[in-house]
Amino acid sequence: MTPSLHHAWAAHAIYFPRLLRLALEKRRSEGPFQIVEMDQQLTRPRQAAEIKNNGIINLMWDGSNRQRETDLYAVPVSLLRHLNDYRVFLIRAENQPRFSAVLTLHQLRMLKAGAGVNWPSTEVLRANKLPVVTSIAYEYLFPMLRAKRFDYMPRGVYEADNEQRVRSADNLAVEQTIFLHYRIAFYFFVSRENAALGQRVERGLRLAIKDGSFDKLFNSIPAFRQTQAEIDARKRRIFELTYPEH
Repeated sequence: MTPSLHHAWAAHAIYFPRLLRLALEKRRSEGPFQIVEMDQQLTRPRQAAEIKNNGIINLMWDGSNRQRETDLYAVPVSLLRHLNDYRVFLIRAENQPRFSAVLTLHQLRMLKAGAGVNWPSTEVLRANKLPVVTSIAYEYLFPMLRAKRFDYMPRGVYEADNEQRVRSADNLAVEQTIFLHYRIAFYFFVSRENAALGQRVERGLRLAIKDGSFDKLFNSIPAFRQTQAEIDARKRRIFELTYPEH
């Protein structure tokens, strides 16, 4: 068994291959395995297409939505618990006063979000009547934000600080006063034709949850601890969004 997956550069992304390895190790009696990470950059839609068509990768991790769960086999264990349910914004640094003045969801609808065309979050934003400008590729969103094509880019709390640091020369900032809150499970995905891999991963994850090794790995990630601390601090206004009906 050789799960091949797309390599991600973000510092917290080491968690997902480590969690996959932990899950497979828990079920080592089911056979040997090798994890191969690809260095080639693939968009999320391309990753999903490669998995669906049994192409160059056979496992990915991402937020879930109706289409993804129709096309792929979702391993039904949320990898990020509730951390993926909270979103902060990347904004142009000079716009913080503008966002500090946003007190209602109606006021936020006067501004434009930027997101990936196939991101689960994009569906949620549109369902809640928040205007969205989309891009086919994640990397294009940052120059679009700088060029004022949109006003803010919703990101997981665990993602935003790292992204801002990497692009510190672009005068982007993490907005300081608002959380968006909506529930999107974050899963491993495999091909429906390779459900045996997904089922092995699920059995391994559930064993790791039971014996505490899932918690130990999760809590070893600084970005996750920081995110939980920010949620617990309750210093931000929370705008609740509803998930589109399936």
